[in-house]
Amino acid sequence: MPSSAAPRRAPLRTASPRGTSPSLFLVLIAACTAATVANIYLAAPLLSLIARDFGSTPPAVAWIASVAQLGYAVGLLFFAPLGDGVNRRRLVGALTVVTTAALAASAAAPGIAVLAVAVFVTSAATVIPQLLVPLVAERAPADRRALHVAAVISGLFAGIVAARVLGGLVGQAFGWRWVFAGSGVLTLTLGLATASVLPAERRDRDGSLLAGIAALPGLLRRSPDLWRACVRQAGMFGAWSALWTSLALLLTGPAYGLSTATAGLFGLFGLTASAVAPPAGGLVDRFGAAKTVRAAFLVAAVSVPLFWLGGHVLAALFAAAVTIHTALVASHVANQTLALTTTSTPAAANTAYVVSGFAGGALASALAGPAFGHFGWGGVCAVAGAWLVLGWGATAVRR
Repeated sequence: MPSSAAPRRAPLRTASPRGTSPSLFLVLIAACTAATVANIYLAAPLLSLIARDFGSTPPAVAWIASVAQLGYAVGLLFFAPLGDGVNRRRLVGALTVVTTAALAASAAAPGIAVLAVAVFVTSAATVIPQLLVPLVAERAPADRRALHVAAVISGLFAGIVAARVLGGLVGQAFGWRWVFAGSGVLTLTLGLATASVLPAERRDRDGSLLAGIAALPGLLRRSPDLWRACVRQAGMFGAWSALWTSLALLLTGPAYGLSTATAGLFGLFGLTASAVAPPAGGLVDRFGAAKTVRAAFLVAAVSVPLFWLGGHVLAALFAAAVTIHTALVASHVANQTLALTTTSTPAAANTAYVVSGFAGGALASALAGPAFGHFGWGGVCAVAGAWLVLGWGATAVRR
């Protein structure tokens, strides 16, 4: 069994949240997830405003968005595995304070370099959602575990949409610094409120705080189910990233000639993800993760030719945006639920899962840009299709 081969989990003694109903507890965690994950994507819609304020050009400051992604990856590796060995109430509270301070530094940054450092720290400390998801999976009834995980995932995607859509609108109206400042206030409020109701935990830690990082390769090697979930989600998230990160190039190019603001409204299709997550959780609880992931890959396979057709037909692009988000979220709910329940160290397993998906998405996005430059929109669709084939094909043979 995977759990017997995994590293021994530290003994845990918990107390229920005081004065908080289970439903309210879940809503608060979902809201906190939305507010904190948005911090990773705040800079992207504000690049033109930041460049103008510092007397630069948007391409010259575009690397700040990449700094946020790098910071998040570092945070995942160093902070997310700590959920198996430390008191999560204290860790969430500490990360909330650090994130708020970094957001304040971003709002007051006198130059690009200071802003980049502040964005990096913000993103590295904003891994709170990946500490809360394993907690939700642990506390949920077995027959509704995926549904509870899906509720938090709904909050996660809602936060991404809010950062990209509302962040741009607020920045245009009041200035980019107020976006960072406002997010800091929201993060501090919801983060501390969530930390205050988390179960009290007293863990007898085995090994050093960084032992979880060192155990990740062995954990993947010993748990075929976790390995399969990681690879499949890397393929799915890679396909989504290739298409979604290149979409603005299509919409603002000769094919459609839309303005940047109008093209940005396509981010609203991300709300599909929030709507799909709870039903996807119900499907996982009823039919299992394997069948749900298989159906998600079939839906994603349909979305790729729709995206290709969307290079010329706007209605096809609308349909493709809905189908790819449906496939991504259904796959994510199923694979993450599997990752959280297949070993005795859910925080470390969740770290391996999220880092794998993130790596697949980053690599596919890196290939999509040159593909668009050399082969047009069809090249991007080819990258997405290849990632789906690799993600499923690499796990088709049972290990």
